[in-house]
Amino acid sequence: MTAAPVKVLLYKWAGAWGPFKVNIPCGECALTTDVIQDTFETELAGIPVELETREWLSEWWKPLPKGGWHAPIVMVEGKIISQGHALNRGLLTEAIIEAHVKRTPIEGTHVFGKESCPYCVKAKAYLDESGRDYQYHDVVRNPRALYEMIGRVKPIIGPKTPVTVPQIWIDGTYIGGADQLKDVLQRSEVEVNPHRGRCSLSPGRLQTA
Repeated sequence: MTAAPVKVLLYKWAGAWGPFKVNIPCGECALTTDVIQDTFETELAGIPVELETREWLSEWWKPLPKGGWHAPIVMVEGKIISQGHALNRGLLTEAIIEAHVKRTPIEGTHVFGKESCPYCVKAKAYLDESGRDYQYHDVVRNPRALYEMIGRVKPIIGPKTPVTVPQIWIDGTYIGGADQLKDVLQRSEVEVNPHRGRCSLSPGRLQTA
């Protein structure tokens, strides 16, 4: 089943209201449009997204309840992530991945870690010794992996608990860190959690830089 697209709404400095009409193109609106399209094609490739563009002056009152008053205004799933200047693509990537992981459960075995972390090295060694296929995601080199890890683990550990690495899932079930992984692998096979399904990243054994 394909996940519903994440909705992105852009209000550009354009349109008309009564006697007022926008006659000068907005350079930052054009930049924002380009950033959105390029981010969709690169950092967010494979994630279903839906972009809608509206003229701010013609509908200036609509984003006001959300705090939007200065075009360009960018909203993700009804929440403003940027306004008044060219969009920071990192903010867009983070917001869309956060929305996407909420509706796209994870499956398979995944280790989110970083190169300098000895516990991440241990976690991969445990999995290698067990003969399991898994995906390794470097959260330092790959911003998408970082946002995905945070988006998936925060609802589990709580908003006030610091996120450390590694963060590990086996067959769609959240395990925790390297010590918990070792205990699980020594104890028994992990029972698959039916409430967690596909991951937004590619299947098979893969290391993402």
